[in-house]
Amino acid sequence: MLDLSCTEILPREYRAYFPITERYVYMNHASVSPPSIGVRDAMVQMLDGITRHGCGKFPEWERSNEWARCVAARLVNAQPQEIAFLRNTSEALSVVANGVTWRSGDNIVSISVEFPANIYPWLHVGRENQVEVRLQEAHNGWVDIDELLSRIDERTRLVTVSWVEFGSGQRLDIRRIGKFCRERDILFVVDAVQGLGALRLDVERDFVDAFAAAGHKFLLGPKGVALLYVSQRVLEQIRPTVIGWTAVKNYRDYMIHDLDFRAGAARFEGGTLNESGICGLGHSIDLLLTAGPIRIEQHLLSLNEYISRRLAERGYVVSSAGSEDERSAIVVCQHPERSAEEICEHIKMRNIIVSARLGKLRIAPHFYNSQGDVDTLIDALPS
Repeated sequence: MLDLSCTEILPREYRAYFPITERYVYMNHASVSPPSIGVRDAMVQMLDGITRHGCGKFPEWERSNEWARCVAARLVNAQPQEIAFLRNTSEALSVVANGVTWRSGDNIVSISVEFPANIYPWLHVGRENQVEVRLQEAHNGWVDIDELLSRIDERTRLVTVSWVEFGSGQRLDIRRIGKFCRERDILFVVDAVQGLGALRLDVERDFVDAFAAAGHKFLLGPKGVALLYVSQRVLEQIRPTVIGWTAVKNYRDYMIHDLDFRAGAARFEGGTLNESGICGLGHSIDLLLTAGPIRIEQHLLSLNEYISRRLAERGYVVSSAGSEDERSAIVVCQHPERSAEEICEHIKMRNIIVSARLGKLRIAPHFYNSQGDVDTLIDALPS
């Protein structure tokens, strides 16, 4: 039996940071996460400064943006100039998709069970540029990496996958995929939104050329702000297609009017930024760094194992590919007879929040959730 004693330390340390725990058992971080008190307070303080001082706080906003850029870079072992702030995952992935100079006959390789944010941008550029989009089929929602890699050929220009699949919770071996692409000079783009903040990502170790991740899921930040990472190695392969006034060098010299782009990923930002959202995201990432990405990942993988075992004991069918390396912070299961939507509504009346996706129950805790939260959830589920 799994010993979870060590995994209870994190919830004890950080539970008070999340007031939602006073009323709910909240395990829906793969959808929308509640921010911590620190995130809320930082955003309120910034808005209060704007309310009281208007543009008088402009230098302070810029320092806050750059601090958030730095902590985001620390989280993924990147350089601050490789991080840009966008509105959401869809926009960030579209920046990459639209920025590549496509050639007729190129192909893009992805997976059929991707969330639409990582499908539609590629279908659009495929239709507009006579580029084939190859979607590898999944088996019962699970992806075979060997089959995915077999779809890549000499005309493959880009491979894009989710680090963690939203419908199954499967964690893909992005290091293996990324290395395969790097050896063939193929762009490797990752939708990291269902993993970043819960699992450790190292863009250098994992051969990631670009990734996108909204702040409101496992990053525990606000909605309306997202991270776009573009490696300096491939920066010139992706053209800015929405040109904001801050995209160029010396952007405060308002009458220069040239297109000498900034050196890093900030060239992809569309001008004036959501400073309060970026401030909140920066503080949420700072909390994750303080708690420790290694500890968070270990805690959540242990909770995954505990949840899976308790669900099986309760008679639920737990989706699994059978490999520990494919586990994430998400557990997906089915009741033999009752629908996922019905079960969600049933336990919601007891202030237990999970979600239904693709006909299955999706449970997604975070590092402040405890074994006791899991037991409360399991006890409330129909047997």
